[in-house]
Parts: sequence; C-alpha cells; structure tokens
Amino acid sequence: MSITAVKNHSGNTVEAVRAFNRFYTRQLGLLDEGLLKSPFSLSEARVLYELAGHRGRTATDLARDLGLDAGYLSRMLKKFEASGLIVREISEADGRQAAINLTEAGQDAFAPLNRSSQEQVEALLSGLSGERRSRLVGAMRTVERLLNPAEPGEPGEPYVLRPLQVGDIGWITRRQGMLYAQEYGWDETYEALVAEILVQFVKSYDPEHERCWIAEREGEVVGSVFVVRKSETVAKLRLLYVEPSARGLGIGKRLVEECIAFARSKGYETLTLWTNDILVSARRIYQAAGFVLVDEEKHNSFGKDLVGQTWDLVL
Repeated sequence: MSITAVKNHSGNTVEAVRAFNRFYTRQLGLLDEGLLKSPFSLSEARVLYELAGHRGRTATDLARDLGLDAGYLSRMLKKFEASGLIVREISEADGRQAAINLTEAGQDAFAPLNRSSQEQVEALLSGLSGERRSRLVGAMRTVERLLNPAEPGEPGEPYVLRPLQVGDIGWITRRQGMLYAQEYGWDETYEALVAEILVQFVKSYDPEHERCWIAEREGEVVGSVFVVRKSETVAKLRLLYVEPSARGLGIGKRLVEECIAFARSKGYETLTLWTNDILVSARRIYQAAGFVLVDEEKHNSFGKDLVGQTWDLVL
C-alpha cells in the first residue's frame, strides 16, 4: 500500500468516527444546553451518576474515572455543595481525602435525570427487534473494548460476543466435529447431529424466543451456544463449546450466563439441556450456574458407549 493510500485510509477512518460522533450526539441531545431538559450539563450529570451509584467517592476518584480536569471538577463540586446536593466527610480509607456523597436533595435531583435517561434510551430502542438490539449491543461492546483496552497487567476481556453471521453454521459444525473426535474419539455421526441441529435452528428461527451467541477473539470464532424454544415454558440450551485456545478465559461461563439471562427475560420457567457425563468441564459450568441433574441413561452414540444426562434450571 502506498503512502498516499495509507493517508487516505487513515483520513477515511477519522471522518467515519467523527460522523458517528455527530450522529450519536444528535440522537441523545448531548449538545442541548441542559441535558435531558434538566439544569445539569453532561459533565455534571455524569458526576451525579457516579455519586448516586457509588458511596464514598473522592474527588481524585471522580477526576480519574471521568477524565475531568481537577480544577473544573473542584468548581463543580463547590457548586453542588452550595446547592445542598452533596456532603463531604473525611474518608475512612484515607484521612487526607474527603468522601463525597449525595444528600437527600441530591438524590431527589438525580432521580428525574436518571429516569429521563432510561426513557430516552428505551425510546431509541423501541423500533428495534430483539435481533437488532443484540447486534447493537454487541457492536457497542466491541467499540468500547477496542477503544478502551485493559491497562498493562489487567486481564480485561479479550473476546466479544456477537449474533450469528453467514459462515458460522459451517464453521461450528466443522469445529465441533473435529474437537469431539480429537478429545473423545467420537465419529462423524456427531458432526452430522450438529449439522442437523443448526440447520433446523436457521430454518425455524424465532428471534423473539430463540438466540445464539458467537464468541469471537481477534476475528476468530472461539465458542458458541444456542437457546431454542422447546415449549411455551421451557427453553433448551444447545451446543455449548469453547475452542481449546480460548479456554480459561471464562467464555463458557459467560455463554451460559447469557442463555440464562435471555431465557428469564423471555418468561421461560425452565432452561434445560442434554449432555454426556464425560464432558466434565461443561458439567461444572452447568452445576455452578444452578442446573440440577434430573435424568441420565446409558446409550451408544457417536461410536462410543456413553451416559447421557438431562440438567434443568428453574428460572
């Protein structure tokens, strides 16, 4: 790539980010004189939000976490104090610092601001289907992680979850077939079963009651899980897997947590799953999440003698 091409590419990227910033500030009305028709600026509202959610914050904490100039923050806090919105007390952790908390008047001032913000976002999302909401949240999480990487020495979360995309079905079928053959000696009939399950998922997909999460790390698929509708009251967790290279990052646990949260949000009463007793790591995740073994039986499948198990979680 020539120097000119590199410069053009960089310029296009910068302009795309600036265009998104202009779009999003218009959507949320961040350029209005008072945020959400309140007497507070965006910076003031952010400080109130931090104080409402965390007791005992110090000015140093606020300046660091919000990226605010210390002098500007000091003037803001003096204004809040004069208005009776905050109170300062000597910090128990550090006697040189003052712990800042909202007063009752401060809580009363913050409540309508918080409520208006909630209503604004709900209105913004009201026209989006469940699938599009998931895509939006996934994209926003990706932006946040790319622009705010972990500090040196911090583990961070080196993967993202996203919805199903073209190409995933074939990839998951192939990788699960290969992994279970390598790790447990299962034959090609397991790969065929995975293919059947995924084809059926795509053909009968109900976005309001079913969902899929793909774990992606540095552009590569490293895990996935599916929730399908078994009945009006029962959802089924299917095909949980994590690539060996990504194990130990908490991906399996996170995928199961997403399934549970989704099933609860959709009003299911039970989340069920079927597995085999030799899949020890997966069973540990299910047990830790509260699943209970309700049935097991011996069977011969995938070229092996196995013990199948049914686990249920009452939601």
